Amino acid sequence: MDLLKRYLRPLLRRILVGLSLKSLAALAALFLPYLLAYIIDKVVPLKDVTMIWYFGGLMIMISIGGWISEIIANRMASRVARDAIVDIRHDLFTKSIYLSCAQMDKVTISSLESRLTSDTYHVHRMIGMMQRMGVKAPILLIGGILMTFFMEPYLALIMMATLPFITYLVYIKATKGISLYTLVQKAQDKMIAVVRENTQGMRIIKALARSDYEKDHYEQVNKAQMNAEKTVSNKMAIINPMMSLLMNVGLVLVIVAGAYRVNGGISETGKIIAFTNYFTLITNAMMAVSRMFVMYSKGIASAERIESIMQMSEDLKIIDKDDHSNDHVVEFDNVSFSYLKKKNNISNISFKLDAGETLGIIGATGSGKSTIMQLLLRFYDVDQGVIRIYGQDIRSYQPKELRDNFGIVMQNDFIFQDTIKENIEFGRIVDDNMIEQAAFSAQANAFIDELDDKFEHKLNSKGTNLSGGQRQRILLSRAFVSEPNILLLDDSSSALDYATDARLRKAINQKFKNTTKIIIAQRVSSIKHADQIIVLDEGKIVACGKHQDLLNESSIYAQISESQMGGALLD
Repeated sequence: MDLLKRYLRPLLRRILVGLSLKSLAALAALFLPYLLAYIIDKVVPLKDVTMIWYFGGLMIMISIGGWISEIIANRMASRVARDAIVDIRHDLFTKSIYLSCAQMDKVTISSLESRLTSDTYHVHRMIGMMQRMGVKAPILLIGGILMTFFMEPYLALIMMATLPFITYLVYIKATKGISLYTLVQKAQDKMIAVVRENTQGMRIIKALARSDYEKDHYEQVNKAQMNAEKTVSNKMAIINPMMSLLMNVGLVLVIVAGAYRVNGGISETGKIIAFTNYFTLITNAMMAVSRMFVMYSKGIASAERIESIMQMSEDLKIIDKDDHSNDHVVEFDNVSFSYLKKKNNISNISFKLDAGETLGIIGATGSGKSTIMQLLLRFYDVDQGVIRIYGQDIRSYQPKELRDNFGIVMQNDFIFQDTIKENIEFGRIVDDNMIEQAAFSAQANAFIDELDDKFEHKLNSKGTNLSGGQRQRILLSRAFVSEPNILLLDDSSSALDYATDARLRKAINQKFKNTTKIIIAQRVSSIKHADQIIVLDEGKIVACGKHQDLLNESSIYAQISESQMGGALLD
């Protein structure tokens, strides 16, 4: 509820105006049956046509007034729901962008997608429904009951006999609904995760002929979603028919009792007709209250899921700058880290880099190479030790201040569905000459110049209309264009042929002579000219030095180099 209070408070004036109009429309609906009874029982017996026309006209005017109030109120309710959910969706997306990687791992991408789509949709519907029916239904319900007691207390008591049972059914719907719909949303999260993975991995699924396997996998999560919805439906679906049954039983009893009272001269026909109208209003109001509780259950369950993201506290705290000062651009001081906080992914990592120096990192898959880069970017906080940039603990930098120092190409980096120019520029203030120079250094100009629309060529999401080598050169161009102080390249040339890779390394050495470079690679040829090379094995530095020294001192490095000898000769 805190979420709704926070976002509806700025719209309170509009909400109050809409609810006032809804109240007027409800009061008009309550007055019409009473006026009809008065015409039938009091005016018609006088046989005064003028009076009949007068009161008939009055009913029409009241109906039109209620109709106009209803339309305006509904439009205002829709605008309030729209404006509130736009702000909620915007702030939820913004919050998601700034979640730490650890928080993102905990929530999962698919769950965030579900909260940004289906959960915000449920909240949107709830806000609209509560405005449209939240005042009108109670006024019709309570007002209808009061009017029936005013007109025919005996018949009203008969009708009231059914209300405790109906109230109990509404109570069940209100108390059970939220937890049940929360389970449905969790099942939906799992289904979205499978859909997301399959759409992104469609090519590999086809290449390995695993379409039938993935179809069966999706069928399992789809059935789990169906079963969750079925459980909710089975438990909640009986409530509305039971309410209708109780209401209809009450209505039959009222009509039978009313008929006896009219025949006995105790009551009047107009009152019985009005009473049945009020009974219909009360029935519809109860059904509306029932529907509101369904919508409320879904909306509150979704609002709680959204609020759980909004209330996530910043887990990467900014600390004060310390007195530690040195000339090193990058320094890892005895750094250890574990993703799951069980077994270290890297242990006791230490190295120093000065301006213009190049560090090469090599090792087997899973040895911790990419983890070093993620810690340097402060996607996660270290468990032990300190990482410094320009002599200051990276935890003392604001995230943007820290990351503005870097040009980055990550493993499995992302290309957006936009032009080549926009993918390189990426929202930064750079001119066309800088973009062209970056593409030239990244060896991307060779294929861009062959395209009809050059840098305006449209790319598919993830760059599926490019080859692997072309994608990597676009990503390298993106990293180069900002002319960074520190260049991080994580397996960024694995799809390039040896000749292009050699030209790329030459361009980097010329263009970024004063830039500190960290290159994570599988190829020895990509890092052999680095000022220092770190060999990682199971998260630990097992050797460190220059290429020639490592060939003599490290059996792991020598083995990697020998296995790539063909490539080295070409280089």
